[in-house]
Amino acid sequence: MTGATNSVFSARDVTKTFGVFRAVDGVSVDVPAGEIYGLVGPSGSGKTTLIRMLCGLTAPTGGEAKLLGHAMPRERRAVEDRFGYMPQERAVYRDLSVGENLLFFGQIYGMDRKRIAARTDELLTMMSLADRSKQRADRLSGGEKQRLSLACTLIHEADALLLDEPTIGLDPALRAEFWDYFHQLSDDGRTLLVSTHYLHEADRCGRVGLMQAGRFVAEGTPAQLRSLAADRVGRAVPDIEDVFLVLTGARVGGGR
Repeated sequence: MTGATNSVFSARDVTKTFGVFRAVDGVSVDVPAGEIYGLVGPSGSGKTTLIRMLCGLTAPTGGEAKLLGHAMPRERRAVEDRFGYMPQERAVYRDLSVGENLLFFGQIYGMDRKRIAARTDELLTMMSLADRSKQRADRLSGGEKQRLSLACTLIHEADALLLDEPTIGLDPALRAEFWDYFHQLSDDGRTLLVSTHYLHEADRCGRVGLMQAGRFVAEGTPAQLRSLAADRVGRAVPDIEDVFLVLTGARVGGGR
């Protein structure tokens, strides 16, 4: 969809270098409103760096990154209350309680206390943290901290969400719950850019960019990626993990 004018997230030949290392190397992508777009690939493939450029936390070395039509990072202030960013590192304050964390993030976005209180009740119920409201964040389990981090990202009901490895370290049941909620957000018109190194999560996305060594190896719907892999090996490749291995050249024959 390169060239789309209504993209929520877009990149044009974006490159990011650190010295001689190219973390992202000439990536272009467009994500329209309401889509769940997955950045799928192993650790170190460039997913986090691309997300950080798209939300204005780091400037591209080359090319252009835009969020809601605004150039990042130059015009970040114009849209900072319209997007939410969940980093890999859990974005919670350990010495604050669960409720205090949500209050703090709500106030950052200029929400009034009445609205923050209502959203806090909604989110804590949804994240199964209602009975943890007064508990300090540093006393939560890993999964509970992850749920709180997501709740803090969602507090201001942003139009666009950039979620960097939101399901990392979660058990399969909780990962499934997170994805069910992501689809609810998409159904409500939110746009999600979700990175993951769990290859099977590609099937939960509308479209996927398969990343390796800072580049897109392939892009498309899960069905389109399966078709690309099948064309390459001359037979059906139903397993999405095998699709990635075929398209990256790690398993040319597609066999186990």
